[in-house]
Amino acid sequence: MTLKTCVNASGRFVYGVNTPFFHIANFRKNNRMCVLGKDAEGNMAMNTRNFPEKSVDEPMADVIYEIHNPFPFRGATFINSAWAKGKSKDPLSINLPSPTPMSFTQKMKQSLGDSIPMDQIFSNLPQQILLTIASESTDTEELVRIAHLCCTFQYTNDNIDGIRFEKNKHGDLQPEIQNHVLFEALVNNPCLPDIFKEVMVLRPGIQGGSEIMGEYLDASCITHVYEYLRRNSYIPWGHFASNMAEDAIRYDMAQVSEEDIKGLRFLYYQRTVSRIGDMLGLGSLTEKRTATEIELEALRCRIMEKIRSEKSGNLFFNATLWGWNYGFTFTAGGYNLHGSHQQIHQQYALLPKQVSGFSGYDQGAANLSTYGCGDQVYAFIKAYRQETGQDFFADYMTAIQNNTRMDSTDQTLSSLVVYEDDHVMLFVPKAQTSQWELNLMPKKPLAHILATDTEVRHAVDKAMFKAMKTLTALGARMVTCIEYSGRFDVTDEKQHLLYAFLPKIPYSMGAFTEAQLRFINGHYPEDFAYACRQVCPK
Repeated sequence: MTLKTCVNASGRFVYGVNTPFFHIANFRKNNRMCVLGKDAEGNMAMNTRNFPEKSVDEPMADVIYEIHNPFPFRGATFINSAWAKGKSKDPLSINLPSPTPMSFTQKMKQSLGDSIPMDQIFSNLPQQILLTIASESTDTEELVRIAHLCCTFQYTNDNIDGIRFEKNKHGDLQPEIQNHVLFEALVNNPCLPDIFKEVMVLRPGIQGGSEIMGEYLDASCITHVYEYLRRNSYIPWGHFASNMAEDAIRYDMAQVSEEDIKGLRFLYYQRTVSRIGDMLGLGSLTEKRTATEIELEALRCRIMEKIRSEKSGNLFFNATLWGWNYGFTFTAGGYNLHGSHQQIHQQYALLPKQVSGFSGYDQGAANLSTYGCGDQVYAFIKAYRQETGQDFFADYMTAIQNNTRMDSTDQTLSSLVVYEDDHVMLFVPKAQTSQWELNLMPKKPLAHILATDTEVRHAVDKAMFKAMKTLTALGARMVTCIEYSGRFDVTDEKQHLLYAFLPKIPYSMGAFTEAQLRFINGHYPEDFAYACRQVCPK
């Protein structure tokens, strides 16, 4: 095949095996031998091997597996067999350690005594140290101390009830924050007491005037989610964020329930169905209350019937955008390592079919099709069908079911599937673009959320919950989740809705290799799938 994919039309995965050998001429003129150090017995460590006298012959370097991603636009993954061999002997070693409890205050008191003036010390600490403490400390007392360096709190009868505001240059009131970067680092720390989280960042309105346009509250009043409208968004035509409310504080997956995920996702389903129904003249869901599952499903069915019968359906918006940035931290130097902030929240929007085309200052081009990452899936599976005459996703699912290990060892650990039910499959892709990537997709060709009925939506939500619980159980602290979805009015290819869960690994945040879409891995995907199955919620 000319298409660069690891999925073969035979229903098998294909991949490359690099068995490198080479001869390297020596162009160095000078040697610089020196002592690097000594061991306890006085034996010297020299750098002699760094300065060979002759050329170098490498008859057999490590075998490197080269696996093109199932979807060519996502690049390729390279697995070093020597690294992966160690993990295959003990797949459960694929994990990250839990964060170590940290208290700067206690360390100072242990060294200098209990009488040291900690308020004075904190007020004179360099920003880099304050950022580290604010991000990593598990000591609530010192986190509160840092909070008082960021803003001024207001009290009623010794109870915190707000923070001080000031007028901005437009005369509007805004929070008076002395150190914005430190503030952001602090309010993302789960160990900050909840009342400080609430008054600093969680109360509706404390972060600005974004309107709350939807709400999900379960029968037990434990799950509570707001839907915020982002009017002037970096996503054209605005977008929405479903945020856990101030009375349902969730800073990590350990606190998140399956009902929480259902609530976050329901607002996405409700907003999408309502806006598309209104746009097609089919009516929208009743205002000033949360829709029932039956109401949502009834309108969704009418929408799909009209789209199928009228082909284009006269759609201005014809695709969704959905994402979730889980986790957040700052480096001591102030680098923001993720896009998330405060609370578990997800974001979503509708994408228009076209955007006006311009050339220079004048409208000199035809309308342009808008960008959606799922379009690349569509373009590829269309090319796959043209080249092979077969449906890509059918072959892909067969390849997953037929999977065998690359290292030809214990084939009892050959499955890539972490969890599945009648509707969906959660699995490890053969070529992981994050070292711990998981993928989720429906088993049937359902290209977008409008094509999914109530049972499938619930199955997706449940599998999403399991995916995040699994990754965080292994130690992931930052995970990017994205949706690859099809256009509503495209029905000629059997596209599947696809979700990618992409953890950021501390020692592999991404560099020039990843910028070229070359992803380096130190384990076999089958071993990671096994590790996931051991911690996946039953």
